[in-house]
Amino acid sequence: MKRKILWSFGIIWMTLLTVILLNSSRWASAPEGQFKMIAHRGVHHIYDPTGVGRDDCTAIRMLPGQEDLEIFENTIHSIRAAVNMQADMVEIDVAPTKDGKMVLFHDWTVDCRTDGTGNTRDLTLAELQSLDIGYGYSSDDGQTFPLRGKGIGKIPTVEQAVASETFKPFLFNFKSKNPDEADQLYAILKAAGRDPLQEGDGFYGGEAPVKRMKQLVPGIWAWSKPGVKACTKDYLWMGWFGITPDSCKDGTLVIPLDYQWAFAGWPNRTTARMEAVGARTLIIGPMNDRESTRGLTYGNQLAKIPASFNGYVMVEDIRKVGPALVR
Repeated sequence: MKRKILWSFGIIWMTLLTVILLNSSRWASAPEGQFKMIAHRGVHHIYDPTGVGRDDCTAIRMLPGQEDLEIFENTIHSIRAAVNMQADMVEIDVAPTKDGKMVLFHDWTVDCRTDGTGNTRDLTLAELQSLDIGYGYSSDDGQTFPLRGKGIGKIPTVEQAVASETFKPFLFNFKSKNPDEADQLYAILKAAGRDPLQEGDGFYGGEAPVKRMKQLVPGIWAWSKPGVKACTKDYLWMGWFGITPDSCKDGTLVIPLDYQWAFAGWPNRTTARMEAVGARTLIIGPMNDRESTRGLTYGNQLAKIPASFNGYVMVEDIRKVGPALVR
């Protein structure tokens, strides 16, 4: 009986030792390069995300202390400011207009943050560019609106964005599920002489436009929520057996800042496994921090990222995080 118990403990011990050695990052070569910071919406007004739904108005939830910030998300000024604050990539939201143009704007309607009403896609370029995108911002529950009149005419076209002289890649966000938006965006980039693969651009959002963009530009970084969920969920358990799931091929692995320990072989071996199947790795903010469910919001969070990590880091507040980075 004792012998059987000892054998059982021995097998368990050898199994654990094999798993540990198989996934040890110590004996994996450090990847080349440094991590790249993605400025979510460029420089923008930070808001309290507690209880906010996907389509809820966020402008009226602006945190205090930003009443004098006249830089609005998805604008040329925002893009340039983010790059000046060490962003390696700028995330922007694209939306087609009624008259066949494409602009940078996050919301499905203009009701939240502008002085207009209606669906964004039902308005012409001229109508959109006549709006004041600072109209709806408030840090005191709508008692005052300190940025009204500061954002008139600041909604840019995609052409204006790519010509903004930042010389940095963009992460384009498709808000809709319409694959035709991928064709429209690709045509705009092509006409502007921009090769998204060569520039290092990325695309994410709706599954259909993301799939279409991968067809238009083979090898491009493009991902949707279902694809990210599948790769991340599968690797969380398969990785401990030394297996890189098929769902990660040409995909994206997302790692919350406070759950790095849960990923087998982190960081070097995980990175090597992802690179071997053409996948990218993206670190986001901590899952248990109500102020940062999408990106980093504090400069001291950079210290929690391994020095050898060479993937992407989503940053929510580039004004705080960017200046804290020492390369």
